[in-house]
Amino acid sequence: MRLSGRIAIVTGAGQTPGTTLGNGRATALKFAAEGAAVMLADRDGDSVAETARMIHERGGEAETIVADVSQETDCIAIISACQTRFGGLDILHNNVGIGTGDNSVTRLTEDAWQRIMDVNLKSMFLMCKHAIPVMRQRGSGSIINISSVAAIASTGMLAYKTSKAGIIALTEHVAMGNAAHGIRANCILPGLINTPMAIEGYSQQLGRDREDVIAARHARVPMGAMGVAEDVANAALFLACDESRFITGVTLPVDGGQSIRIG
Repeated sequence: MRLSGRIAIVTGAGQTPGTTLGNGRATALKFAAEGAAVMLADRDGDSVAETARMIHERGGEAETIVADVSQETDCIAIISACQTRFGGLDILHNNVGIGTGDNSVTRLTEDAWQRIMDVNLKSMFLMCKHAIPVMRQRGSGSIINISSVAAIASTGMLAYKTSKAGIIALTEHVAMGNAAHGIRANCILPGLINTPMAIEGYSQQLGRDREDVIAARHARVPMGAMGVAEDVANAALFLACDESRFITGVTLPVDGGQSIRIG
């Protein structure tokens, strides 16, 4: 019960339909299992309600809100709903991210670039903007932003890579600017993770068999296989709890060694 008595927000707490857990749902389940009361935010009301149902069935405490975190009014609403329902905020877990429509620099459309930037990067800025004053009143807090190894690795997806690199810079700025207020900010870089968004999404996008996509992704990981959403959730739990109380501004790869492979 490392988060007993804590109040957390998890954005992107629903997920793409599939046979495995997504990162947001896995983290929400982990936080609740460790004692946190969790405000679950997602654009998909049915999916986020399913996450809440899973938490309730396991004896945890959760509330849901349907929101688009690329819109400032929705971000304000999430923070307000969390304060009203649970009485404060201790942990902000920014999980939302997309890559739909991404391409190389000469092929990427302006609309796709802007949508990816709004969802991946602007959303985290807005959530931090409105969560930090609440945390400052409490004199403590932990912010966890989900980036990607794509931020530091070669990829053909320009907007996704740029947005994920921006999350690292955002996290470092927030960490330095709020350390004196007792607020920590850290960043997780998932590598190849077996989630529905990755597997079902890429299978459909590339027109390839699901098992072929899985095998190809396994082969790219130095440790021999992709991670699972629980690996990301476990890293988030560590950064959320007091075990990491002297850690801020860190960029933590969860990638089976992929980001240190050279050549």
